[in-house]
Amino acid sequence: MGTTVMTGMVLSVLAGCASVNSGSGTVDVIAPPPPPPPPVGTVLVDWRGVISSFDRDRLNRRDAAWKVALEQARRLGGSGNLDALGALVDPDAGQPDPSMPSGHYRCRTVKLGSQAEYDGLGYVVYGWFRCRVERTDQGLLLTKLSGSQRVQGLLYPENSKYMVMLGAMALSNESRAPAYGARPDRDTVAVLERIGPQRWRLVTPWPHNESNLDVMELVPE
Repeated sequence: MGTTVMTGMVLSVLAGCASVNSGSGTVDVIAPPPPPPPPVGTVLVDWRGVISSFDRDRLNRRDAAWKVALEQARRLGGSGNLDALGALVDPDAGQPDPSMPSGHYRCRTVKLGSQAEYDGLGYVVYGWFRCRVERTDQGLLLTKLSGSQRVQGLLYPENSKYMVMLGAMALSNESRAPAYGARPDRDTVAVLERIGPQRWRLVTPWPHNESNLDVMELVPE
């Protein structure tokens, strides 16, 4: 091995060491490795670190919300044709690959069940409004653009069957929805599922007002 190569190896080893005086002699200390480089691209936050305990409970009890809401809808009757909705109101209709492409969508909400139990309509099928899905630095953002109740929230990947949305509701003439957690009475937790080719639904269990389950249908505009 040449003298130049050997000298370079020695210098390299010495560069990673430091000497300290322990009182009884000099001890070589190996310098710590450099920190890893920062991540590149979008880093998605786990929704479990964001969700409130109240919303976690609502999310965990969504099967019960389906059961109660559908029983009330059939017993009390309502506005619109419930049977014609098909997979939209079938709790088991979710299909693999729930993520939505960015773009504009037609969206409509079906409110199932009644918080009044024995009063009011058991379901209401609303007309079509406009929604948008866009990619942001925080992940997919879903926004309902028209109507008097306009939800906006981030869609968090969960598994091959559904995504979790955490968001909030804008009302009437408000320009935008509050941030999640800023107004707990407006917070929304929901599950996004694909229920057919180019057809999705956003399922909100135990909403704050009126119904016991809200189902928003979304199809490309």
